[in-house]
Amino acid sequence: MYATPLGQDGAELRPLEVWHAAELFANIDGEREFIGRHVGLPDVVPDLAAARAYLKGYADKRATDSGSLHGIWLDGTLVGGLMFRLWDTATGVAEAGCWLIPGAAGRGLVTRGMEILLDWAFGERGMHRVEWHASSANRPSINVARRLGMSREGVLRENYPHRGVRTDTEIWAVLAPEWHAAREGAAHSRR
Repeated sequence: MYATPLGQDGAELRPLEVWHAAELFANIDGEREFIGRHVGLPDVVPDLAAARAYLKGYADKRATDSGSLHGIWLDGTLVGGLMFRLWDTATGVAEAGCWLIPGAAGRGLVTRGMEILLDWAFGERGMHRVEWHASSANRPSINVARRLGMSREGVLRENYPHRGVRTDTEIWAVLAPEWHAAREGAAHSRR
C-alpha cells in the first residue's frame, strides 16, 4: 500500500486498515494508560477482536465517504493514528483527531501528518471546515490545533464523561480560506 513520508526521520503516514488489527491492538495495549488519559480509544479496543471491529468501522466510513483512519509509522512501527472521525461532504465539515504513544511524542508527527491530511481535505476534496475537539486538560492536543493555525471557538463544559469524570471539550477549527492563506504565506516566506 502507499506511504507518505513525514520528513527525514523515517516517519510515514499510511492507511490504517483491517489487516493491521494486531498491530493496532499491540500499539494501544502497550500504552493503554497514556493513550487513555484523555480519549476513550483504549476502552473501545480492549482486545484483538475489538481492534478489528474498530478498523472495520473506519473501513466502512471510508467506503461511504464519511470518515477515514491513517496510521503513523516510525521506522516501520505503528506509533499513532490520525483520523477524520466525522466527514460530511454535503456540508463541507469534518472533525479530525489523533492518538500517539509517548515514545513518539514531541517529534511533530501529528502536526506533520495533519498538514498532509488538511492539504488533501481542503485542496483535493473541497472541504470548507475541519474541527479539532480536545479535552481542556489535553495540552499536547491543543498545541497541535494551535500549530495547525486553528482558532479556539469555545468550550463545551463537562460534556464528555471520561472514565467516570465529566470533562470539558475545547472546539478548535480552521476554514479552507485560512488554511490556504497560511500555506501560501509559509511558502512565500521560504523563498
